[in-house]
Amino acid sequence: MLLASSNLSSIPSVAHGFFTRNGGVSSGIYASLNCGWGTSDDPANVAENRRRVVARLGAAVDSLLGLNQIHSAEVITVTQPWSRNAQPKVDAMVTNQAGIALGVLTADCTPVLFADRKNPVIGAAHAGWKGAFSGIVEQTLKAMLELGATQESIVCAIGPAIAQASYEVGGEFREIFLRKSEDNSQYFIPSLKAGYFLFDLRGFIYRILFHSGIQDINMLENDTYIEENTFFSYRRATHRREADYGRQISAIMIRE
Repeated sequence: MLLASSNLSSIPSVAHGFFTRNGGVSSGIYASLNCGWGTSDDPANVAENRRRVVARLGAAVDSLLGLNQIHSAEVITVTQPWSRNAQPKVDAMVTNQAGIALGVLTADCTPVLFADRKNPVIGAAHAGWKGAFSGIVEQTLKAMLELGATQESIVCAIGPAIAQASYEVGGEFREIFLRKSEDNSQYFIPSLKAGYFLFDLRGFIYRILFHSGIQDINMLENDTYIEENTFFSYRRATHRREADYGRQISAIMIRE
């Protein structure tokens, strides 16, 4: 039902999980732990799935927060829980409050979870290519520092996402990255299709964290596109012309 990162697991005050698509009550294309309110799944099923997530985290039912994710570099500092209808339009959250679970939804994009080993500060970011390119990772780290985290004690975990072998993009996509820096060429390798490339999203995010001074980074190697029985995938659903797709959740919380 969930995957864990070794570096985050070593912090006793923090609970976390990269939840898979398994262990829920949804059916059909949403089978089974679909946690996305924005899908066309039965809301009662989504609610029960999210209840199961917080139970695994050891949190209260209403403590799992979500976002209206917009592929931005916007971050919010959480001081108290909000309702489903009040979800902010941002792509990352940070908090120093115990008992509040920060949750991000993905279906090929990269979930990144953050925690400070010495100070009670955590973060969670939804990092698709647009968010990563525009600075969601750096802005999450900045917000954590403003809450009292210290750079040398922050650890990060990069969760399941679409792998480079499954992420084919056009030449114009690669040019966007090269215009920003020629060094970004390292994240692209030629595809078998002429004029196309394979993009290493997780590698791109890893280097952002590394160049931001984060020394403890763990990256899970799961490929959401290929591992159909374990993960939802937007790209896989698109290629199959399915009407919708489920979302898996990744969450982190300071224990009370």
